[in-house]
Amino acid sequence: MKPSDASGWRTLAVCADDFGLAPGVSSAIARLARAQRISAISCITNTPPWVSDAGLLANLPRSVDVGLHVNLTEGRPLSRRLAALWPTLPGLSELILRAHLRQLPLAELRIEVHRQLIAFRDATGSDPAHVDGHQHVHHLPGLRSIILDMAEQLHPRAAVRSTALLPGPGFGRKRWLIRHTGATALATELDKRGLLHNPMLLGVHDFRTSHYRLLMQRWIARIPAGGALLFCHPGSGDASVAADPIAQARARELAYFESDAWPQDLAQAQVQPGRVWQLAPTTP
Repeated sequence: MKPSDASGWRTLAVCADDFGLAPGVSSAIARLARAQRISAISCITNTPPWVSDAGLLANLPRSVDVGLHVNLTEGRPLSRRLAALWPTLPGLSELILRAHLRQLPLAELRIEVHRQLIAFRDATGSDPAHVDGHQHVHHLPGLRSIILDMAEQLHPRAAVRSTALLPGPGFGRKRWLIRHTGATALATELDKRGLLHNPMLLGVHDFRTSHYRLLMQRWIARIPAGGALLFCHPGSGDASVAADPIAQARARELAYFESDAWPQDLAQAQVQPGRVWQLAPTTP
């Protein structure tokens, strides 16, 4: 591909979330990474499949970054301290409410986030290249500082997914909720701390639409000159994924990324895959 500063080509980083959630999800993501159909992977480390699935991350192409997907809304905590309070992690709505009412057990959550980082290190032998939160929990009040502190202490410091600039198409209520639960404060902190982050975030949808390619074409059209990060959730079916409420959406996304349509859509829009982490303010 041509460089982003020549002939109008723009850059899109594509991060597949939820590696480690289930074998069908992890194997699908690893397959896309080896085919260089995606440029980043974000890993959940508090699930039973994580340790065995992590072997799939060995010897990936150098163009693929692997990061930590902090999970505080599904499954069980890794740390005994948090498990004593929350044997099962709360759902997203409860976590958002507690965060904004300043009712989170922050000391225990700090230990849990660190424990998930240790699980990543133990299985991969390295620190994460980037950090974000499952269901965007990394920008919530209280949790935001914990996760940014962690990102700052890594060597090299991890990039952090910004949720501040979140254009459509569609799904305005969901995008509004993401922006107004902590995205602006996160962007301010990222710039203040000098942490690398993405200039734009794409990929919000309701997991029900069957027209994923059309959505992708419209997302691609919104990529600014500075590039954008797109998050996605590809996966293939197995017994554990069958109970997943977005299993069908995962299958549709996987089919698209493995098809000829994906590179064709990128080339037609003059978009190249690559890294977009930067220190510039999150503006279009």
